[in-house]
Amino acid sequence: MKKETNMPSVCEAYLDIETTGLSPSGSEITIIGIHICKGDEETFVQLVGRDIDADSLLEALNGVQVIHTYNGHRFDLPFIHHKLGVDLEEIFSHRDLMYDCWKNNLRGGLKSVERQLDIGRESVGIDGLEAVRLWWRYVETFDLDALNVLLKYNKEDVQNLKVLKEKLK
Repeated sequence: MKKETNMPSVCEAYLDIETTGLSPSGSEITIIGIHICKGDEETFVQLVGRDIDADSLLEALNGVQVIHTYNGHRFDLPFIHHKLGVDLEEIFSHRDLMYDCWKNNLRGGLKSVERQLDIGRESVGIDGLEAVRLWWRYVETFDLDALNVLLKYNKEDVQNLKVLKEKLK
């Protein structure tokens, strides 16, 4: 007789940040997007502007075991560590999907890899530089349309990380 065991689901998070620049010493984090998946349960969290701090980030990641990023080892996680004092690689297992892409001869940024793998997105034409412009339009003129476009762009980045991981299996 075969005994069935129900292995508990691993709680995974897909994480991406938006910033005002490339260097944490002269820039700020504007958005942290987190897509949390545990079994069939999925939640999405975005920390925005003044809501971004160590406590809110760690609260959002409560229960997570593995964080997935794209170029997070070199950008997102060091940026978070510098700005918030939280070393996510020390607290969580981390898988940078960029290196998995390299092993599969998929080069370039996330949007380039998405195109190579036919992963769709609605926010076509928006990149990191445009994300910075959208943020400043929101801050300087309270342009809620700019903020909503930026939030949608970040959400697609984060949710496409899960699609990317599944395609790399």
